[in-house]
Amino acid sequence: MSKNEMPLEGVKVLELGSLIAGPFAGRLFAEFGAEVIKVEPPSTGDPLRKWRLLKDDTSLWWYVQSRNKKCITLNLREKEGQEIIKKLAKEVDIIIENFKPGTLEKWGIGYDELKKINPKIIMIRISGYGQDGPYSQKPGFGSIGEALGGIRYLTGYPDLPPVRTGISIGDSIAAIYAVMSGMMALYYRDVKGGEGQYIDVALYEAIFSLMESMVPEYDQFKFIRERSGNTLPGIAPSNIYLCKDGKYIAIGANGDSIFKRLTKAMNRDDLDCEEFAHNDGRAKKMEYLDKQIEAWTKTMPMKEVLKILDEYQIPAGAIYNIEDIFNDIHYKARDMIKDVEVENIGKLKMPGIMPKFSKTPGRIKWAGAKLGEHNKEIYEKMLNLSKTEVENLKEKGII
Repeated sequence: MSKNEMPLEGVKVLELGSLIAGPFAGRLFAEFGAEVIKVEPPSTGDPLRKWRLLKDDTSLWWYVQSRNKKCITLNLREKEGQEIIKKLAKEVDIIIENFKPGTLEKWGIGYDELKKINPKIIMIRISGYGQDGPYSQKPGFGSIGEALGGIRYLTGYPDLPPVRTGISIGDSIAAIYAVMSGMMALYYRDVKGGEGQYIDVALYEAIFSLMESMVPEYDQFKFIRERSGNTLPGIAPSNIYLCKDGKYIAIGANGDSIFKRLTKAMNRDDLDCEEFAHNDGRAKKMEYLDKQIEAWTKTMPMKEVLKILDEYQIPAGAIYNIEDIFNDIHYKARDMIKDVEVENIGKLKMPGIMPKFSKTPGRIKWAGAKLGEHNKEIYEKMLNLSKTEVENLKEKGII
């Protein structure tokens, strides 16, 4: 293996999907070397091209979400487009799709059809509610998965309505499960000598899997966890605290020895007592302790508070916005903001690659491509279609 080789080189992924969950999974595969072929509708492309802030009529998010992908156009609703998918299925290892369950079957390119063409194919199917069950035919978005999965109910303050997290976390968590399960299936197929298979990733189940101890607690005690703002119920102290300059700092001092160090940092020996020596005692006086801590943090600017907490080895951090992230020395040292060349823009900053591999790190090779930019390469070189065939498909609106 060469020094510059990435771990998924040689793996081919076909991405049939739009917006967030499926394409984010495709992005993660592509960042570590898989050849990801993204299929978009002719003329319009993925709706993400027009989401959030645009520059030169293209979403800046697009350049990040579709980096390292080869973008082709194809009309999946037409018979000729479906036949091309069948040809592509022979060439790839993994197919990602996030259509409503049954859509690919309606078009004649569902898993049962494609596995006849390529028995080794792995199809990752991402949907709101899964491929079966009474809700499977309901339209599903990440926001709905977050609601049904339990996270929306827990997010916010007890006296206010539930709120979202501010990002499409349901889609992103489902995408991470999609990649993880795809790699498991690839290992089973190629290392264990198994077969191809399809993988059913439901957005609401991806969120539900993160709900910690809620299931056994309800089972045994009929306990329903409620919204708790910035606190961790039953665990103290762990909260955010206002500083003198109007900035907030997060402090997690819920370990017994950490809390003892916090009392020293605050010069509050009166809090270093038997009552607060262990978490069960501190949890009973959570509100009191939070008030004492914030009374201390309010006496200094946030950077000064953080400096003291660092000296005493107490987990703490500023509440960052994106400007803070841009200016942070640790982000820079870890190469988490990269400059990527984009036509008509120049160097565009985008998130770096994680996780970090010691031998085969991921890379950003190029930003999200133009609509149909790789048609010639995929149709003529991979599928061996003639230039005349490609032109005919273009004239018919198939590509």
